Amino acid sequence: MSDANMPQSNEEARVNIIATGWRADPLANWLMTELYRPNAEIDFFEDLCKQIDAEDMHLTRVFCGLLSLHPLYMSRNFIWRPGHEAEVVLRGHGVTASDFYRKSPIFLIHQGAEIIRQRLDLDDDQLEFDIWHDLKRDGAIEYLALPMHFSTGEVNVLSFATSRPGGFADAQVARLRDMIPLMTVRFELMNAYTATGNLLNTYLGEAAARRVLAGTVQRAEGEAIRAAIFLCDLRGFTRMSDRMEGREIIETLDDYFDCMIEPVKAMGGEVLKFMGDGMLAIFPMDDRTAWLACHSALAAAVEGVANLADLNKRRQEQQQPPLKVGIGLHAGEVIFGNIGSADRLDFTVIGRAVNEVSRVENLTRTLDRPVLMTASFARLAMQGAKLESLGFHALPGVSRPSEIFRPA
Repeated sequence: MSDANMPQSNEEARVNIIATGWRADPLANWLMTELYRPNAEIDFFEDLCKQIDAEDMHLTRVFCGLLSLHPLYMSRNFIWRPGHEAEVVLRGHGVTASDFYRKSPIFLIHQGAEIIRQRLDLDDDQLEFDIWHDLKRDGAIEYLALPMHFSTGEVNVLSFATSRPGGFADAQVARLRDMIPLMTVRFELMNAYTATGNLLNTYLGEAAARRVLAGTVQRAEGEAIRAAIFLCDLRGFTRMSDRMEGREIIETLDDYFDCMIEPVKAMGGEVLKFMGDGMLAIFPMDDRTAWLACHSALAAAVEGVANLADLNKRRQEQQQPPLKVGIGLHAGEVIFGNIGSADRLDFTVIGRAVNEVSRVENLTRTLDRPVLMTASFARLAMQGAKLESLGFHALPGVSRPSEIFRPA
């Protein structure tokens, strides 16, 4: 085995770069000084590939596989080919059990291999993995895969394919391995930022996540906004859940929330929080967009009820009890910001309008209607929507009886 094929630690490579002076090395200098927005991974990856290819590498394909903290995806994979824009391929969590993954060089890197170097100009029966056959058909002569060891202990992957006659020179392989520590630092920083954004979006919602990432993190910091408010709650679920196993409760709630969340997001709403089997969402608005916000919230509520009816048909086929929802709609001013203690904050909305929509949602039990709304909401939503007044009703905490409407 040549010296270029001997395993080299990140520390050894880092010492080599420092000893030779990273500012004197064009690629190392670029990796250390070129600035990108934290969420511009695809731009950084594409420019990195072009920088490497410029060193007479004759690259035909570069792959970067990054493990991802995301509820749906296990990894984000970046792929670059010369003459094409870099692309991102997302892989779900189930990919680790597939032959696609287990019969690949990426699996070997995750199992501890420090380098995989394979000539591709061989007979097909000498090429073990499908990706090597694909690269050979595209004109590649040699394949190289290297691990990126993140500080978290995660192992991520960079791989390169070249059409250079004779494949990679040993000096080129050594060069890439020398650069791996710097590339690892850049990818880890960007991956951490992306993971933070994904988790904040998942647990706070996109609007709240944007505000937090922009620096709105101080206790009692918030702003007054106008919004159409959407509050839904399952009817009788507490009694129903007493007869369920834990997993069945979670699966039922997930199915129910899918019915409600999808139309809210599709209509431009922002889901703020879950409260057991309840969900609070807002549709921000101003004078120009007030009608659109209320119309969108109402459309989301009607579609959510229709989605739940479809779910109940499937539940009936499985001999499961039907689910029943109550949705309250209101329009008004809320305070959107950080609420809580010094070390545990919740980014949510509060105010009289939130209290009032809660009272309207509770009224759906009494009136046995799935969707009810206040007069202030109805005045804005009735432009293009058919609504029916159900008369005036007393709401706890509201001084006067309130006129309540439902979709006609």
